[in-house]
Amino acid sequence: MKSAHALLRNWPADPRDGLPLALWDAASIEAATDGKASHQFQASGVEMDSRDVRPGDLFIALKGEAMDGHKFLPAAFTKGAVAAIVDRPVDYPHVLVEDTSEALHALAHYARERADAVRIGVTGSVGKTGVKEAIFASLDRSSRGAAHRSVRSYNNHVGVPLSLARLPARAKFGVFEMGMNHEGEIAPLSDHVRPHVTLITTIAPAHIENLGSMEAIADEKSQIFTGLMPGGTAIIPADSDYTPRMVANAKAMGVKIVTFGRSNDADVRLIDAIPVANGGSLVTAQLGPADENARLCYTVAEPGDHWVSNSLAVIAAVRAAGGDLGSAGLALGEMGGLKGRGARHNVDVPGGTALMIDESYNANPASMRATLKGLGQTPALRRVAVLGTMGELGEFFERFHEQLAEPIVDANIDHLILVGEGMSNLAAELSRRQAKSLGFVPSFEHCADTEEATTRLGKFGLTNGDVVLVKGSNFMGLGKLVTHYTSKASNGEN
Repeated sequence: MKSAHALLRNWPADPRDGLPLALWDAASIEAATDGKASHQFQASGVEMDSRDVRPGDLFIALKGEAMDGHKFLPAAFTKGAVAAIVDRPVDYPHVLVEDTSEALHALAHYARERADAVRIGVTGSVGKTGVKEAIFASLDRSSRGAAHRSVRSYNNHVGVPLSLARLPARAKFGVFEMGMNHEGEIAPLSDHVRPHVTLITTIAPAHIENLGSMEAIADEKSQIFTGLMPGGTAIIPADSDYTPRMVANAKAMGVKIVTFGRSNDADVRLIDAIPVANGGSLVTAQLGPADENARLCYTVAEPGDHWVSNSLAVIAAVRAAGGDLGSAGLALGEMGGLKGRGARHNVDVPGGTALMIDESYNANPASMRATLKGLGQTPALRRVAVLGTMGELGEFFERFHEQLAEPIVDANIDHLILVGEGMSNLAAELSRRQAKSLGFVPSFEHCADTEEATTRLGKFGLTNGDVVLVKGSNFMGLGKLVTHYTSKASNGEN
């Protein structure tokens, strides 16, 4: 048997071993941006918000319409920044460039090219952040920490380049979220990332106020295919009304197409999903044609039918990226909800605990229906929902709010607290149903804002065994209600 010393001497070489450990140094920033460094330094991170700077970060002083990042240089260096990218000489270690926004793009492209990483781009009307996190968890597990992803919802014209600029040279995988509010926003993001794999989670009426139609949303999301590397893969939901449209858009790009879903002709197809004790699902999926007999069985910790579908998307993406499917199954079985996107908290109440489901970060008609269905499937003494106004629905605003009445009734909700002016349409529809005795209609109350909703929920009086769903568009600020209750929770997150 060889000694440990001999085994170490014969350790297989990896080309990444020759790459720098530091994320950036002065020389590489100069090479990327054509700038001039005032000092030699090494940086372990990149940040554009002085409030989020950590020791060792490179601070980029971006200029916007209303704010100039150069004003926050003292704050950034007080918090531990080692250098800054600036467009004027300053009394701090810096790299001087002509335009700091262009310098951020240059860093992003330099980082993209120096890392031999498989890049995955994720977009969709619903679920893209959760799916992005699940893909990352899968690849990070199998690569032993050599995966990277965009944090939070850094998915716009600034967040995507910033996420790329943070891509380590030694990374083996990079997962990037791409979002949009208007036509023409996805293609530039995909061009930044130049992904090897792209994924559309679903098409739903999010931002329909700005896009005008579901067809336009499907076409805009399909623009993620335009940045695909040669030989790249487009992953598309098979169960959407707009699947043929997205497939046609992908074919026009000449890329490989993989579909996922419940449809019989899906490439990654759901065979079975069985509820499990913790609220999740035991999923069996077919990978490829049935005659190949390639099946995968795994547990999804996150509750709800939408997460069964999300898991198929994750499996398809990990497989296309060359990741390990066993690790993907384990990661899906351990995933917990994200803050504002499904995090579950045990809250101390008289007689015991209540479960609070935090979906306060975003809401559109599709995600509202999915989470209300999930609430209806959650065992509870009483089911309570605090629902905030949905934004960016344009001419469909009143109709989409009114149409929430049916999934609310189907979910057997006991009490509703409706928040914001937009929910007046839903309140009117529920009142009409009560007056006409159209089946069971939950008790409800309508209030103006989050502060009033917090008071109303307190007066309602949660008790042991209750389950509370909190969901609305981010501008409603319902996260403050969640914080009010969870900051006093002694049991922590579920």
